[in-house]
Amino acid sequence: RGLTLLLLPLALLAAPAQAQGGTAAAEEVKIEVLHLPEVCSPTSKKGDLLNAHYDGFLASDGSKFYCSRTQNEGHPKWFVLGVGQVIKGLDIAMMNMCPGEKRKVIIPPSLAYGQQGYAQGKIPPNATLIFEIELYAVNRGPRSVEAFNQIDKDSDKKLSELEISQYLKEEFARDGKKRHPSVHDEILADIFKKNDHDGDGFISAKEYNVYQHDEL
Repeated sequence: RGLTLLLLPLALLAAPAQAQGGTAAAEEVKIEVLHLPEVCSPTSKKGDLLNAHYDGFLASDGSKFYCSRTQNEGHPKWFVLGVGQVIKGLDIAMMNMCPGEKRKVIIPPSLAYGQQGYAQGKIPPNATLIFEIELYAVNRGPRSVEAFNQIDKDSDKKLSELEISQYLKEEFARDGKKRHPSVHDEILADIFKKNDHDGDGFISAKEYNVYQHDEL
């Protein structure tokens, strides 16, 4: 799952790049905690892999423009927090959240779809959005320091073809699915094509960590 997500970004709302309004600095996400479990751990941080359900509403008239429960056979959505896979307001709204927690958040246009709106999602220009979120799981994400160190067997802060090949084999063994041997080679080649930016045959911590974790 880790390497698959390393290559294939997920999105809560498939959308174009968000337009940023000039008042972004003055606006903020308003968060209301609807339910907080007695045991609130672990809390989410940038780079974590989250599993959540959420409903989206237009603040102007309360109409619902999105419901995760009506997609993917009703399964909660998986995404990496804080890396731009969702609108900026949601990345902010779901920080420091724990499994079982429910929140209602209000996101200003500058942290959502800005002046351009998102016609495909039925979101008009300059729309303030409201989301009701229920978080189910907080896992260490595919770009986390822990994931990098797990692959980096010799701790030299760069990933060799052999190290990633071995990690792929372990991941395949874990999920137990039968695959043609060529699949391993294709995925390995694709990983280096998309991540070895300087072409030196290694994926450095910086190249792997495109999401800019502070720890590396």
